[in-house]
Amino acid sequence: MMMTDEWLRVIEESELLSRMIVSSETAEAYRLAHHRVYSDPGLVREIADFARLKEQYEEVQRFGRYHPDYSTVMREVRTKKRELDLNDKVAALKMAENDLQDLLDEVSLLIGKTVSESVKVPVSNPFFETGSACGGSCGTGGGCSCSA
Repeated sequence: MMMTDEWLRVIEESELLSRMIVSSETAEAYRLAHHRVYSDPGLVREIADFARLKEQYEEVQRFGRYHPDYSTVMREVRTKKRELDLNDKVAALKMAENDLQDLLDEVSLLIGKTVSESVKVPVSNPFFETGSACGGSCGTGGGCSCSA
């Protein structure tokens, strides 16, 4: 494949777009939230403990209810996950992650639709897939105030 002026322009524009995304307020909020979580030694330790519990969980899942520690591990995992989810710093990081992912999904859809309306762009938020809040699969024929 030969490099043409057109390809060079696409590469330059994509580099400019990536710099814009990296320097955006959304990306900065994500970096700040990430730093707050991972600069807290106690929280880092809790996250590592949860990761170890997840490994035990996966081991228990192989055998299901027949594993001797099934109930204990399941309870511990749910309890620890709840503790982490209620931590303000972790919650802020999750929100920042979702905001950044939404930004990336929007940009991907804009680029995809610029190429062709029939381009399928994988996105994490079902709202972006169809342009309606219900995700297009409610099946109520407008009962959820969508345009199905």
